[in-house]
Amino acid sequence: MEHAKEPHFDITIDEKDLILGAKKIVKNLRPSWQDDKLSHKMFTNGISNKLIGIWHENDYNKMVLVRIYGHKTDLLIDRKEEIKNIRMLHKAGFTHSIYATFNNGIAYEFIEGNTLTVDTIRDLDICKLVAVRLAEMHLLKPKKCKLGEDKSIIWEKTEKFMSIMPKNFADPTKQKKFEKLIKPHSILMQEYQTLKDGLSQLNSPVVFCHNDLLLTNILHNEKENKVTFIDFEYAAYNFQAFDIANHFAEFAGVDEPNYSLYPDEELQKIWLRFYLERFRSNTHIPEEDVAILYEQVNNFVLLTHFFWGCWALIQSQYSLIDFDFLEYAALRFNEYFRMKCLNLESEGGIIRNI
Repeated sequence: MEHAKEPHFDITIDEKDLILGAKKIVKNLRPSWQDDKLSHKMFTNGISNKLIGIWHENDYNKMVLVRIYGHKTDLLIDRKEEIKNIRMLHKAGFTHSIYATFNNGIAYEFIEGNTLTVDTIRDLDICKLVAVRLAEMHLLKPKKCKLGEDKSIIWEKTEKFMSIMPKNFADPTKQKKFEKLIKPHSILMQEYQTLKDGLSQLNSPVVFCHNDLLLTNILHNEKENKVTFIDFEYAAYNFQAFDIANHFAEFAGVDEPNYSLYPDEELQKIWLRFYLERFRSNTHIPEEDVAILYEQVNNFVLLTHFFWGCWALIQSQYSLIDFDFLEYAALRFNEYFRMKCLNLESEGGIIRNI
């Protein structure tokens, strides 16, 4: 039986007084830190949770990060599984340690590094670091199973999202916008079934995935020339091609995604070669194998847009964060339908073959 290695504080941070709540958590962890010498920083990268850094005097790199879970995100995320994953990944040398848990969040270690941008992610040296690190994560086997033998979580997760995402809104203005931007639930259900039937034919290996590898979840330490992944809320066994496709889709950026920045075939194949060399521990990867993975990834990218479209609809109903989740849902679904049209025209497309 697994025992927690970090304390749990019976504290619930009030969203209306985040700084005070975060300092309360930190004072429990660092009792020697003096109140009048504490500094704080609100991180604004995320759209699911609130994140605050607290440090003492000038020791910025020794700050404690306090993450307050977003309202109703327990509908989307298994928090116990998330904690287990972070513990396991920290032990394997992949990410930060957890200092403590509290009723509506966690406190954890600060890792030095810059989050990636739409420009830095295209740097081939950084591409290689990310590709190699993701391959190493995909080789982890947190459960006792052979590579590819565990079950992918994606179908169950997507179906859960579709069962709880709103079909209408009480607010008339929001309802009107919803009807204008989002296709009817029945059509989305048909699209999902087509995706499930088609993608299941591709035989993508099932590996331990990050599942949310957007730019702000990758820290680049220039001095050490390494990358570290953070935020493992969705980490689980999934199709290899989904995790890679999801990362490629995030080349578009976070705040105002621009999907024209989706990497072209040349850049993808360079990245995929870096990945396969580490995943197989072999520097002689046949071009045909790169092409097969490229085809799988560019079919699975449809599911990444569909999945996060469903996620955003749920957030549009429950999240208290100042972000237009309905617009974001429309953005992801629109990109899904646009890429589906491209997929229909391509030789490797799955939709037309069903």
